[in-house]
Amino acid sequence: MFYWLMKYVVIGPIVKGVFRPWIVGRRNIPAEGAAILASNHLSFADSIFLPLMIDRPMSFLAKSDYFTGRGLRGWATRAFFKGTGQIPIDRSGGKASEASLNTGLQVLGGGDLLGIYPEGTRSPDGKLYRGRTGIARMALEAHVPVVPVVMVDTDTIMPIGKRIPRIGRVGIVIGEPLDFSRFAGMEGDRYVLRSVTDEIMIALQRLGAQEYEDVYASTVKNRAVARASEGTRSSLD
Repeated sequence: MFYWLMKYVVIGPIVKGVFRPWIVGRRNIPAEGAAILASNHLSFADSIFLPLMIDRPMSFLAKSDYFTGRGLRGWATRAFFKGTGQIPIDRSGGKASEASLNTGLQVLGGGDLLGIYPEGTRSPDGKLYRGRTGIARMALEAHVPVVPVVMVDTDTIMPIGKRIPRIGRVGIVIGEPLDFSRFAGMEGDRYVLRSVTDEIMIALQRLGAQEYEDVYASTVKNRAVARASEGTRSSLD
């Protein structure tokens, strides 16, 4: 009920009126049954516009940090994320990664739509980066199709580091579902998982024509932080 109110009464009408989002390929999302929506990740706003512009409810796996704030602001943030279908997960790695996988499988096991960003984090520069294999494992274990989704210009209205969005128009392009049933029972094979993940990333690149770089986005971010730190030290020498 809360999700419905946020989407159709509280947030949805305002966001649609201000940003006038457009969508192509909505019919490619299965009308029923579980599926993974695999999206590029340009902006924090991606998790707002995609659920808003499709007919079925969906869930995203979101950083647990968004749900732990205190005071009025913390309450408002939690309410917003819950209202837009976000599910808190721990991204610290190790056992937390396994728990995140199980959470996603529970969503899919209920016959629902699950949104995943295969890159694992927002693109630091608008490029499309190497996908992480967790999405492949989920798809094979849950026996569900993967629908490629490309977000357009969300980084223009809300770049990394900005809390207040600029006024602009954004778009969504949804491709045809990818069927990986030929790999049934092979979710334990890391080479298969890499092959499936790469196929998903190729579909995203073709759909959105983003420049692709075969390195993890997190690696690029860490390098940038290291360079900035070195520059700071040099200026102090």
